[in-house]
Amino acid sequence: MADPEIAQAQGIERTLSREHYLAPEIFAQEKERIFLREWFYAGREEDVASPGSYLVVDVAGESVLVVRTREGQLRAYYNVCRHRGCQLVLTGTDSTGCAPELAGSFGSGIKCPYHAWTYTLDGALRTAPYLDEGAGIHKDELSLHPVGIDTWGGFFFVNLTPREAAARGHTLATQLGEAATRLANYPLADLRRVKRITYEVDANWKVMLENYNECYHCAGVHPELCKVVPSFKVRGGSNLDWERGIEHADGAWTFTHSGTSAREPFPGLSDDERVRHKGELIYPNFMISLSADHVAAFTVWPRSAEHTTIDCDFLFHPNDIAKPGFDPSDAVDFWDLVNRQDWAICEGVQRGMRSRVFESGFYAPMESFSLDIRRYVGERLATKPG
Repeated sequence: MADPEIAQAQGIERTLSREHYLAPEIFAQEKERIFLREWFYAGREEDVASPGSYLVVDVAGESVLVVRTREGQLRAYYNVCRHRGCQLVLTGTDSTGCAPELAGSFGSGIKCPYHAWTYTLDGALRTAPYLDEGAGIHKDELSLHPVGIDTWGGFFFVNLTPREAAARGHTLATQLGEAATRLANYPLADLRRVKRITYEVDANWKVMLENYNECYHCAGVHPELCKVVPSFKVRGGSNLDWERGIEHADGAWTFTHSGTSAREPFPGLSDDERVRHKGELIYPNFMISLSADHVAAFTVWPRSAEHTTIDCDFLFHPNDIAKPGFDPSDAVDFWDLVNRQDWAICEGVQRGMRSRVFESGFYAPMESFSLDIRRYVGERLATKPG
């Protein structure tokens, strides 16, 4: 979760103002000062597993090309040719109206579809047809524009201002903070995705983060979830111990309708982790919920001030996946129900905030973790980069 000092706040605190959830101008500031400067969760290493494989992701309107080099390293670049600015991997529909393929494998290099300028997987310009040094081409000055990339637990994060991040010592490790330590026992890098559900939500990205960071809403919005985790509805979820993990109902130990599963707990978990649930919000766009036998990893893709795409990846251990009759639907179906309940209420919040009478909301004491979201956004919008 978030800063524990914030969690100690008492009383009623105001949320950010309505403009922070509605105004395109503030969303544009968030793009420049948060999404393009922070380490932005963008995928799993398994998405680009083999040399030459690539994936194109959209980070707040910037197209990013992630590739695996021949040496097995991950690299990321702006999806822009240095010649005339054409996308190296086209993301728009083709002449027949077909949608693009945003993942695949390069052959000998990255070739621009416009004039065939070709780059190595390390981003260096290799060939520019009919042009040479005599024509004023200096290949060493025309490498692809780099994007920072780093990994943790099999997840990869990108940073679209890598030089600025390096200058201020802003590494992925510093951004993860204590979350990496709290989740160290979970074999995250070993897990594999078996299902992804994508949701299109008509709400500001911060509404989803605020919703994730409190359980004041759980009793009314998630009756099925509260049967598995009764403590979510006790005093509005005000006494939840997220560091240790949240206890389940008697006999329950995972997030399914029954609270149980035929799957085994992950190897290496502590006694608490085998029967409790953990969750982390890693700014600016990663929510991860961990049961003893599966993980739900949420990628929050801010699209505009009032629309957000959310990918929910369901991760399981290869040992379970390999077993005959492996069926993840008990966890997937349960999470899909809970997710849809969340997104529906978040859309209700967004519609309500459009009212002329709404100026700002309030955080009750049991929502104190959400105060950290106010701090996080407020600090970054208050100071311009540079």
